[in-house]
Amino acid sequence: MWAQREIMLEPRPRGFHLVTGEIVSALPELAEVSVGLLHLLLAHTSASLTLNENASPEVRRDFRTWFDLAVPERGVPWTHTFEGEDDMPAHIKAALLGPTLTLPLRGGEPALGTWQGIYLCEHRDRGGRRTVVATIWGE
Repeated sequence: MWAQREIMLEPRPRGFHLVTGEIVSALPELAEVSVGLLHLLLAHTSASLTLNENASPEVRRDFRTWFDLAVPERGVPWTHTFEGEDDMPAHIKAALLGPTLTLPLRGGEPALGTWQGIYLCEHRDRGGRRTVVATIWGE
């Protein structure tokens, strides 16, 4: 079985946002898959996807703190500033984490670890709606 959908995520402020439930609920085809793969592509260059701990809000705050310190907006002579001073740093942060995740499917759902969740990593102050292309392959 193959299926593909575009999932529109509502705008979020800069930060690391758990979207596991939002993505899974947008994919009713998952219920038909006993074993397979779910590939997610975030179709943007200033946000990213990652898989990490889903329990503690401190993890999300610490991610943002580290990324904002590692890739500052000010004090660096960025040349790509057409869309604002957060644009080029957002591209670099997105390149560090990447736009894709490939997850195993088992029993109609992603086979994640106990404390794992899918994050939308929004690297702009106002990134807008984000599109995720989800491709399901399995039996």
